[in-house]
Parts: sequence; C-alpha cells; structure tokens
Amino acid sequence: MNQWYVVNTKVREEAKALLNLKRQSFNAYLPQYQKTRRHARRTDSVLAPLFPNYLFVEFDMDITNWSAINSTIGVSSLIKFGVLPTPIPTELICEIQSREDPQGIVSLNRNLKLKEGDEVNIVAGAFSAHSGIFECQNDDERIIILLKLMGRDVRVRLPSSAINA
Repeated sequence: MNQWYVVNTKVREEAKALLNLKRQSFNAYLPQYQKTRRHARRTDSVLAPLFPNYLFVEFDMDITNWSAINSTIGVSSLIKFGVLPTPIPTELICEIQSREDPQGIVSLNRNLKLKEGDEVNIVAGAFSAHSGIFECQNDDERIIILLKLMGRDVRVRLPSSAINA
C-alpha cells in the first residue's frame, strides 16, 4: 500500500531532489508558495518551498527499493525513526494540496472574513491582549488595524496570524 514519507534534502536543493526522484519514477511532491523577496531597494515575488529542506515522496514500502532515495542527487536522507522510514498521514498531503491554486502554488492567505470596522483581538506579539479595529488586509500575510494608544488611533501592521478573528 502506498504511503507518504518525508525526505530531507540538501540545503536549497529541493527542486533538484524532486527532479531526480521523479526521474526514478517516484511520486514526489514539493509544496511551494509565493514569497515576497526584498533586496537592494527591489521587491519581487519568487516561488519558495513551503517546508525548506523537505519534500514528500509516496511509495509502497513492501515492493519499492526505497534505499535508492537516500542516494538520489539533492537528497540528504529519508526521515526515519528507528531503521524504517516513518509514514505520514495521507490526509496531511491532501490538506496541503487542497490549499493550492490552479498553478499548484499553496495559498497562505487566511481568507479573513472581516470587514472594515470589525473589532479584533490581538493574540500574539508586542500588542497581545489588546483589541483594535480592522482596517484592511495589506497582502497575503499582513493586516492593518487601528489601536487606541495614548488617547489616539494608531495604525499597526501585524501578521494575520496575530489576531483572533
């Protein structure tokens, strides 16, 4: 029975490991997301691995020569606890794949169901335990809220994961 396993790749060689595993007829999966990169006053968008230095491979342990995975170019090793690789739940892979857009890019957007003016509670960061007024979602990862600080409204940009909506 086919199961999914985790492969530890060499640093920044996830794509190379994926290509070489597929060349060996393994069903390999490298979830990627759109990352904003800032460098030298320039901002651009690049694909990046969702789990740096890791990818997933599916095979049947009983009939597949899985030891070949460890000697694949770009691969460091299969993740094992003991002497055998440890399977991960298929539901985990399905959950990641369900978040992909039509181009196969994993969406990290939390799809906040907030409207301008809604009250939110901050649950993480320097302003935790405060509440504020939702103003807008800046991009896939950040939101802007208004906080009452020292008697006036202050605009604060936070990660969307820092609020309880």
